[in-house]
Amino acid sequence: MRWGRRTAPREAHDDAPVLPPALAAEVRRLEIQARRRAASSLQGDYRSVFRGSGIEFAEAREYVPGDDVRHIDWNVTARTGTPWVKEYTEEREVPVVCAIDVSASQRVGRPSTGRLGVAAELTALLTLSAAHHGDRSGLLLFGEGIERFVPPARGTRHALRLVHELLGYEGLPGASDLAGACEYLLRVLRRRSVVFVITDGLVTHFESALRALARRHDVIALTLLDETDAALPDMGIVEVEDAETGARVLLDSSDELTRRLYRQAADQRAAARRVAFRIAGVDELELPITGEYVEPLVRYFRRRAAARR
Repeated sequence: MRWGRRTAPREAHDDAPVLPPALAAEVRRLEIQARRRAASSLQGDYRSVFRGSGIEFAEAREYVPGDDVRHIDWNVTARTGTPWVKEYTEEREVPVVCAIDVSASQRVGRPSTGRLGVAAELTALLTLSAAHHGDRSGLLLFGEGIERFVPPARGTRHALRLVHELLGYEGLPGASDLAGACEYLLRVLRRRSVVFVITDGLVTHFESALRALARRHDVIALTLLDETDAALPDMGIVEVEDAETGARVLLDSSDELTRRLYRQAADQRAAARRVAFRIAGVDELELPITGEYVEPLVRYFRRRAAARR
């Protein structure tokens, strides 16, 4: 199944793709795993982190001594001749949107599924947590263009549909356009949302668009890292292929100078990426794809919740 690149982004309103039995079983495994982790790890932290961004008007009532005079409804007061005040309720619902980089480099990594396998697990964890709390969740898949958009909706069935969409995506060659994804979300998300941008960190020239998105929405970057991102393993003469461009080059991975230059280039890319996210005003959480990534995520949520108190 291949959706292909379209000249115009298309929202997905049809049913989720029918998966082969092996992928359907993987969705079920992720559901069970995500439910367990959401209950044990995120249950107490989810609402304190992803609470509403403000307050909504509920009703007007007559003023009683002790009410905040700043809440006086002057229009109703003028009509009735007696003071009335506005009452507000905290806005609780916060849609969660997982914006996932599905460019070719996302399929590279130590697990057989590459980074996309970890992205699917994170999507299951976050969207099922949202469903458990009655919040809506949505999905954006992007590469060089917008590959798929599923608008936020409620329910466990919908959350699992998002995992179906991601696991059923076969991918196309090419780099990732994070700036274009941010601009698209600015157009289609009509209320403040929590947006998780999940990438391999090989993105550039996105600061301005991401900063604009972060002004209207709560944006968190989850960068999925593999050990080979930072260090070239000693494997002798190897042919290395760029997953996004297809360019190939022979490297002597046993050569100390080659490995040192590789590490220096990796360090420079990582430093530039961190600065770019900081300029955009977005928190970035680096998650290893070969180790435990749920605990770092939970620790970040708890720090964030404590900072908001």
